[in-house]
Amino acid sequence: MQTWPGSTYPLGATFDGNGTNFAVFSEAAERVELCLFGDRGKETRIELVDTDAYVWHGYVPNIGPGQRYGYRMYGPYDPAAGMRFNPNKLLLDPYAKAVEGQVAWGQTVFGYTFGDPDSRNDEDSAAAMMKGVVINPFFDWGGDRAPKTPYAETFIYEAHVKGLTERHPAIPEEIRGTYSAIAHPAIIEHLKKLGVTAIELMPVHQFVDDSLLQEKGLSNYWGYNTIAFLAPQNTYASTGERGQQVQEFKGMVRALHAAGIEVILDVVYNHTAEGNHLGPTLSMRGIDNEAYYRLEEKDKRYYTDYTGTGNSLNVGNPHALQLIMDSLRYWVLEMHVDGFRFDLASALAREFYDVDRLAAFFELVQQDPVVSQVKLIAEPWDVGPGGYQVGNFPPQWTEWNGRYRDTVRDFWRGEPQALGEFAERLTGSADLYEHSGRRPVASVNFVTAHDGFTLRDLVSYNGKHNEANGEDNKDGADDNRSWNCGVEGPTDDPAVLTLRARQQRNFIATLLLSQGVPMLLHGDELGRTQQGNNNGYDQDNELTWVDWENVDQPLVEFTAALSKLRREHPTFRRGRFFNGRPVRREEGAPIPDIAWLRPDGTEMQPEDWDSGFGRAIGVFLNGDGIRERDRRGQPIADDHFIVLFNAGDEPIDFHIPDVSYSPRWDVLVDTGGALAGGAPVDPGDAVRLEAKALAVLCEHRDPEVEADHSVAASLAASSLTTSIDEVPGAAPKSELQR
Repeated sequence: MQTWPGSTYPLGATFDGNGTNFAVFSEAAERVELCLFGDRGKETRIELVDTDAYVWHGYVPNIGPGQRYGYRMYGPYDPAAGMRFNPNKLLLDPYAKAVEGQVAWGQTVFGYTFGDPDSRNDEDSAAAMMKGVVINPFFDWGGDRAPKTPYAETFIYEAHVKGLTERHPAIPEEIRGTYSAIAHPAIIEHLKKLGVTAIELMPVHQFVDDSLLQEKGLSNYWGYNTIAFLAPQNTYASTGERGQQVQEFKGMVRALHAAGIEVILDVVYNHTAEGNHLGPTLSMRGIDNEAYYRLEEKDKRYYTDYTGTGNSLNVGNPHALQLIMDSLRYWVLEMHVDGFRFDLASALAREFYDVDRLAAFFELVQQDPVVSQVKLIAEPWDVGPGGYQVGNFPPQWTEWNGRYRDTVRDFWRGEPQALGEFAERLTGSADLYEHSGRRPVASVNFVTAHDGFTLRDLVSYNGKHNEANGEDNKDGADDNRSWNCGVEGPTDDPAVLTLRARQQRNFIATLLLSQGVPMLLHGDELGRTQQGNNNGYDQDNELTWVDWENVDQPLVEFTAALSKLRREHPTFRRGRFFNGRPVRREEGAPIPDIAWLRPDGTEMQPEDWDSGFGRAIGVFLNGDGIRERDRRGQPIADDHFIVLFNAGDEPIDFHIPDVSYSPRWDVLVDTGGALAGGAPVDPGDAVRLEAKALAVLCEHRDPEVEADHSVAASLAASSLTTSIDEVPGAAPKSELQR
């Protein structure tokens, strides 16, 4: 087959309309073969003889979209020295933009013979391997524009492509569980009803289904097992896997953007599916093992593992870093995504050993004109030493705030804790983020996420119930900070069910009224349960799929109403931290931008914070103290609010504070159900808040009298003016008009 030298850039397979350029990096390889596969499996090998700066390249005319390909790399097989070359193993291009097929597990895809990890196995793996696919890069975006929602206005919905859509009755069966299903009007309408501004998709980079899980009849449902960082997962495509998955993914993004919804990807750059020294040889291990993976210095047969999955990407190598950055830019520029949530992001900061906020990865992101301009969300921990780094990421990053999750869970289950901790989390966690010049939006607040209990299970189980995972209930977290409200699991007890419903409302209201960026787990607003399983990573079945037939509709409406309250009132989504200093209103005495209240209506004093533990507190939020301007430069002002919290086991009377805050108050929200919609309350009144309940009060405003534009009103006004002209000493009509 005729080949030309081609180009070293870009890496991967690039179709230009006449042929395809292939380029692959390997510093240690001695020879490289490009392998092209026909529709019936025939393999054609082409040696790439041109190499520049460790990039092997060649241009093949008349090769276009849909062509399947892989590589065979020649070089030393010396695991102790970190090299695992074996041309008998077909390798997936790390830059493949689409992938066909899955790995057929067996001896052939492993570089050693089972039972002898130091041996070399030369069985050919081509028939068992997934293949890269040349794609058509052209797509009609139809004037697509990114919503670019400011962080302060962002409401994130974490979702799984298949789990969210697989059981939705309004979605045609043939597209359920796919990118097209996410773009279906039924899903988009639900997201818009909730006021969601961004959907955060769990991993959609091409991943591998573990052999150990398959042997147990399970699968890698979550997808945190990436093998190709530029390819959308092929099993989420309804139209095919010869490049159609790319077109379908783009169509999904276009539809979501048209609805004003951003697309954020949960990305896994910290490790790959090749695992430790006992893992398969699928891609980077056989292309340049030492360049792509962090190896143990004393014995390079073994992989350094900061992720708990067997390996860690070598972010100290410029070529591994280039792969990450090229991937990020590709998803922004070519796939139009709006941001990323980085799984185990602390691992990406381990350039040498310790987590370093000045690591090269952060420097590259900081200066990159593309990546630096999208939403960057860190999961700020890994499993290595010193890996828990909440609050320590660079200024342009936001973070999953694990301390928010833990504190809010503890508060509502009634666990004794200092009220100051709860106050910090509710107001944006200034103690974590202000020191680095960040603002409340640096805190991505969440109560539940994919990893752990659903919201309904959080209030229904004291312990995990992961028996379905086949690990004797030993997997999954034990520190759930959950409370079953008196009965473990399902119950018919109306008192328990009422309390559970109230607790779910408490969590959702707290989340949506806290300063920062709220993130809701898919299905939590629907009352989704996983029957107490807090580690559904391997459950690709009805246990984890959202059940759209049995929806808690009142909870959906409550969530939508609280989201609307947040959206309409900037008091709950400020861009700056509270400072507690007075804010002067145009009329009246100065009052602070925030004030913490005791149940007796007086302000909390320093000794109150330090005197022990409490379960009831109120907070006054000054609508005049936002200290911000809108996009037209006008000062932003809002209503005053009081939010009351009672996490205790008994009802409590909250006394409305004095008139300097507001003459009267309307109760907008009461998760206990007794107060909302009643008559306004006055300063000094006692508001009885049920046990385990939250209430939101807004300053009362009398409705404005609408102008009467009727003919009768006009004649009456004319008659009044005439009578004034007839009064001795009255001002002339011209002056009144003026």
